[in-house]
Amino acid sequence: MAITKNAKKAHRASLTKRVFNIRRKRALSSAVKDVRKEMSAEALSKAYQAIDKAAKRGVIKKNTANRKKARLAKALAGAKK
Repeated sequence: MAITKNAKKAHRASLTKRVFNIRRKRALSSAVKDVRKEMSAEALSKAYQAIDKAAKRGVIKKNTANRKKARLAKALAGAKK
């Protein structure tokens, strides 16, 4: 457990950030699932937004975000054929 005053404050901040990170990750995964289920351009746009926000906040890395977007777009293109 944290001993110093700074460590206690950092721990409180990390707990707060954890809530936001979990919320962002849940939004990301649900958006990706919606694209896989609906296979629509509108769902893809919402997924792109969720993926970009997660990457911007540091929940996922930039390359991971790009890879997810590429695979979703490829899946959507394959489904339309």
